Amino acid sequence: MEQKTFYEIIAFAIDREREAVQFYHELQDIVQFAPRRELLRELEDMEKGHIKMLEGIRDGKTQIRDIPQIANLHLSEYLVPAKPTAQMSYQDIILTAMKREETSLRLYTDLANLSADPTAKQLFQRLAAEEAKHKLHFEKIYEDEILSDN
Repeated sequence: MEQKTFYEIIAFAIDREREAVQFYHELQDIVQFAPRRELLRELEDMEKGHIKMLEGIRDGKTQIRDIPQIANLHLSEYLVPAKPTAQMSYQDIILTAMKREETSLRLYTDLANLSADPTAKQLFQRLAAEEAKHKLHFEKIYEDEILSDN
């Protein structure tokens, strides 16, 4: 892996979060029901929070805290992602969010494992923990609100 500076790594992570913000924002324009748009707006705001955290780390205003251990229900690993459509159901939106968090978790975990620089490794581990926390959040929603109804 080509050696990247800490700031390049932060910029990469911010770009990934901006892509997620854009995805959820564009999805709001195509879904038809207001409650689903509101859920997507909340997901967009969550991703904007990641950007603020990363910018704080980049600017030295936020320290990389301890990396928490996050439980994994492993639900997303067994589910197929939904395709974004105007008729997306609540279940489809939760599933899409869960799968996006799973993909980001895997990316940051892999980058942490490949990183030789201790600071970069710690940053990737912290980002992976954030994604794991959100993945768990969506897995719990899926388990409590969707699986329990079926």
